[in-house]
Amino acid sequence: MAFDIRDIGEAIDFRRELHRHPELSGEEAKTAAAVLSRLAEQEPDRLLSGLGGHGVAAVFEGAAAGPTVLLRSELDALPIQEIGAIEHRSQIENKGHLCGHDGHSAILTLVGTELARRRPQRGRVVLLFQPAEETGAGADAVIADPAFAQIKPDYALSLHNLPGLPFGEVALREGPVNCASRGLRVELRGRTAHASMPQDGVSPMGAMARLMPALTALGAGGPLRDGFRLVTVTHARLGEPAFGIAPGHGEIWATLRTLQDEAMQGLVAEAEAIAVAVARGAGLDCAMSYHDIFRHCDNHPEAVALLRRALDGEGIAHRPGEPIYPSEDFGRFADVSKSAMFFLGAGIDHPRLHNPDYDFPDDLLAVGARVFLRAVRELLGFDH
Repeated sequence: MAFDIRDIGEAIDFRRELHRHPELSGEEAKTAAAVLSRLAEQEPDRLLSGLGGHGVAAVFEGAAAGPTVLLRSELDALPIQEIGAIEHRSQIENKGHLCGHDGHSAILTLVGTELARRRPQRGRVVLLFQPAEETGAGADAVIADPAFAQIKPDYALSLHNLPGLPFGEVALREGPVNCASRGLRVELRGRTAHASMPQDGVSPMGAMARLMPALTALGAGGPLRDGFRLVTVTHARLGEPAFGIAPGHGEIWATLRTLQDEAMQGLVAEAEAIAVAVARGAGLDCAMSYHDIFRHCDNHPEAVALLRRALDGEGIAHRPGEPIYPSEDFGRFADVSKSAMFFLGAGIDHPRLHNPDYDFPDDLLAVGARVFLRAVRELLGFDH
């Protein structure tokens, strides 16, 4: 399946405009408005907005009854300062599309360009632009939205660009593809004192020094196989930035990661037990909370088979690949559909995801759109 130069040019322009104006998770109002405007030009049969926050969906109906295929991208950017010298670099300080969600969204609008010309023969195609993927909250909010019942899919397909994989090549496998993860915040509460008399207070300093290596020892990483666990301390804070106060409060933030959801509960229980024991031993109160909770992503065999037929039909090289360490909010869609995500190579030497100099490769837009459209054709057909 080929696109003309004008279609590709418009998709590139749209992608770069999104890149210039990134918005963080839960704040994607202007991004959603830009997507809505672009989709309105394609005259879908239905447009939905405000899904789970700022989510947007376009529905293209077939003439006959059939399954619903949902194609999903993401709207949000990251709280990272972009440092690249590209002309379309972020115009918003400390915010950037450094994961490629701008490219994923542009791919879906390119799919919409073709669906505007050729509806599916049967069933329907839903283009979903999901908010708040980076925090793990967006998919759950979209699915919980009452309006989601109107577009509940039989199949949900998604992609993510992947630096380190040869350009334009695809990795696709059944079973687990992204890890489960969650952020653990441990608060240690003691009592402040004058810095000249620290013995009059209860400082969390020693407890923090013991707890950080104890947490990381619970999961040292390694190959992504059954039993994989990784704990990464991402932030720590002790007291206030003052020389006259011995600290009475401390925080440790750590990310817990397992290959599958089932192993996460055991890791959580062990982390909590260690935190409580260390805090009690130091005479501290301890409180814990969880943030950025991601389920593991599991590719359904039927959805994978559909994507493989699409890749073969388009002559796109693909390999089974391996699970990857990062988490992905797409895993929630497995609760409501046969879902699968494939990884689209951004190049062996391309800057990595979340790097400050990352930029989505424009030449991938047509490749991703071709795979999605071929999958639609394989399952639903086109009307002409």
